[in-house]
Amino acid sequence: MDDSDAPNSVVVRRLTKTYGGVRAIDNVSFRIGKGEVVGFLGPNGAGKSTTMRIISGLMPASSGSVFICGESVAANPDAARRHIGFMPENNPLPEDLRGREYLTFRAGIKGVPRSEIRARVDESREPCQLLRKASNKIIGNLSKGFRQRVGIADAILSRPEVIIMDEPTIGLDPHQILAIRALINSLRGKMSVIISSHILPEVELMCDRVMIINQGTIVASGSPESLRREFIAWDKYEISIKAGPGEAGEILASVCPGAAIVSSSGPDSDGYFSHILRADENSGIGRKLISSLAADARLALREVAYKKPGLEEIFMAATRRSWERTSDLPEGGGRRKK
Repeated sequence: MDDSDAPNSVVVRRLTKTYGGVRAIDNVSFRIGKGEVVGFLGPNGAGKSTTMRIISGLMPASSGSVFICGESVAANPDAARRHIGFMPENNPLPEDLRGREYLTFRAGIKGVPRSEIRARVDESREPCQLLRKASNKIIGNLSKGFRQRVGIADAILSRPEVIIMDEPTIGLDPHQILAIRALINSLRGKMSVIISSHILPEVELMCDRVMIINQGTIVASGSPESLRREFIAWDKYEISIKAGPGEAGEILASVCPGAAIVSSSGPDSDGYFSHILRADENSGIGRKLISSLAADARLALREVAYKKPGLEEIFMAATRRSWERTSDLPEGGGRRKK
């Protein structure tokens, strides 16, 4: 590492992993700043899991380097791992231990001094809202949400500078998702957090920055807002009118030729259809939609709303662009072999 890497907890340089004749990841480089929360996204088979396993020290790279808080994962794996807390997607928690017992055991495994274990367990329980009643329950009797909290408490036990979470909110109900989101927000600025997830709206809400990997290379990196400007060249509106897709499409073609219906639903109990429209970016079509549709009494316009394109649209645009650049758009979402 050089001095320019000092503000970063994670530095990845020209990372490559080859399986036989296939490159799972190809010359991947990025940095993650101290206290930054970063979403790491990619289609199935894109190289996301391979990259995270190499960063975590669970798999060797074919070439390239990874530094965790200045420690080389390849040259000093034990020292590097001491800076990492890892929560896998399917965390293999013991069913027959109580939460506190498990965390006490894990603290010992992670080298926490015996005199500090009790205080460290309490310290990790607090942000995870593992109250005395919950942490004294048998893990096998806990809900999935509380199991996730135990997993996160385990990950932060050793006060690591870097936390890696694989699908932290998958399978949780809305209340549990809000709790995990609040927990991750509480870690911002204290630890660098890398989140891998397929639940893109949650990633957008939780992360300062997003990286998208496809075909083994990083194809996008930036804040959700900067990626929106880079990859989305259209505006999105939702209209609610008393006209189905066919009739609404004909009307729009005549009064707002720059807009097109991309999806429709309804009618609802009041006879209204909801249509999602796309229009050229900064076309100013919103005012025209309101004036044109409101003028037609048959449509009984109820609502026109601007819908900001979300991370799902950004993800689709970024991955499609990378496939188009290689002239290798996959069938069924697969990846090319190199």
